[in-house]
Amino acid sequence: LMAWIELLKEKEGVDNVVHEMSKDVKRLETITDRFSKIGSRAELINKDVVVLVTNAIDYLESRIPVNSSFVTDFPNKSIVIPIIPTLFQWVIENLVKNAVDAIKGKGEIKVSISEDNTKVIISVIDNGSGIDKSLIKNIFKPGVTSKKRGWGLGLSLSKRIIEDYHKGNIFVMLSEKNAGTN
Repeated sequence: LMAWIELLKEKEGVDNVVHEMSKDVKRLETITDRFSKIGSRAELINKDVVVLVTNAIDYLESRIPVNSSFVTDFPNKSIVIPIIPTLFQWVIENLVKNAVDAIKGKGEIKVSISEDNTKVIISVIDNGSGIDKSLIKNIFKPGVTSKKRGWGLGLSLSKRIIEDYHKGNIFVMLSEKNAGTN
């Protein structure tokens, strides 16, 4: 794929296509890196969480339905924390993709970052269909899903990444039928 991209760069009028293809090839490299880290002892490195979340949103923004939109509420400063960047971005992308599914291609996804003295708080809020009350307490367990397709592994992997690797917490703060999830 990288060789084809290099050949396309020589053509006129395909700059946007080449740019998007390059991002997707980079994405494949990231996915490979994620899977190599999930079963190993990956090392935490100090990174700016605001930049990591911004990059994840930027990547996803051009790939969501046109009637969907992001609203971001990020501080105007760096928040540097020990993190495994590729795994952390995987969690953000998974939460956002679930929010996109919940709004069924039409709605708003708000992503916010805040901090207090001891923790960084990242919220992903959608105005979609909500999570059925019977699923909420088990939503982070493997195999649990409300979707017709999928294996129910995304949120369980996200939980493992946040809790086991980053020593944080991940949970559903609030979910109401036809009002969304936070």
